[in-house]
Amino acid sequence: MPALADDLGHLFYTVTGGGPPVVLVHAGIADHRMWDAVVPALAERYTVIRYDLRGFGESPPPTGPFRETDDLRRLLDHLGHERVRLVGASWGGRVAVDFALAHPGRVGSLALFAAPRPDHRWSAEVIACDEAEAAALEAGDLDAAVGVNLDMWLRGPVRDWDDVAPGLSDRLRGPLRTALANQTVVEGYSQDPAAGDLASISVPTLVGVGRLDVADFQDIARRYAEEIPGATLVEFATAAHLIAMDAPAELAAVLGPFLDGTP
Repeated sequence: MPALADDLGHLFYTVTGGGPPVVLVHAGIADHRMWDAVVPALAERYTVIRYDLRGFGESPPPTGPFRETDDLRRLLDHLGHERVRLVGASWGGRVAVDFALAHPGRVGSLALFAAPRPDHRWSAEVIACDEAEAAALEAGDLDAAVGVNLDMWLRGPVRDWDDVAPGLSDRLRGPLRTALANQTVVEGYSQDPAAGDLASISVPTLVGVGRLDVADFQDIARRYAEEIPGATLVEFATAAHLIAMDAPAELAAVLGPFLDGTP
């Protein structure tokens, strides 16, 4: 399988389709496979690049300090792409923002779906979720930690499991276990990128959020849309946090025309 090797391990990646390059960066509770249902529509017109962040999917945890933005830059250099359309979900959305700020000349357009912000004051609901995850991991109960995350980020705060498409929890359970098992190492070595000003982002930007997501991310999406010049906000009525898994057809229907209209 294709992988970019370096002193810290390697980054697994996949390339599908042909045309201008689009990079999809996965959420922090998933891996590159979260985009599976979206890729076929995009690959008809684009070269779709997906990769696993360090400690996720088939990319092992790092063996030393690293920055997500440096990893993405090296991957683009390895593949020979100077400028790409960049799409990120959840934590991958934050990686995309940071990359656009650090390397503005390498991003032709930016799409963010339920991306967090480092300056957000999290609600009691999200803090309680983090505390429950931490308690489960401290007790050595990885299954319980997986369950906490599935409840919050896949099912969401306002729907029952009967309302979630069959099979999604099974698809996410394995990637979640891997992410949680590697979390301490990844967080220990991860270095924050240099700070940047959202107002300096000058490329076409799409901001998306699920209406069934926690209120924090709906608030954050509105802030991104307000602070990034010219950004467009789109809400997905049937999606919680993981829009690409909850509503892939709807996401592709919005993302495709946006990418088609950007350089």
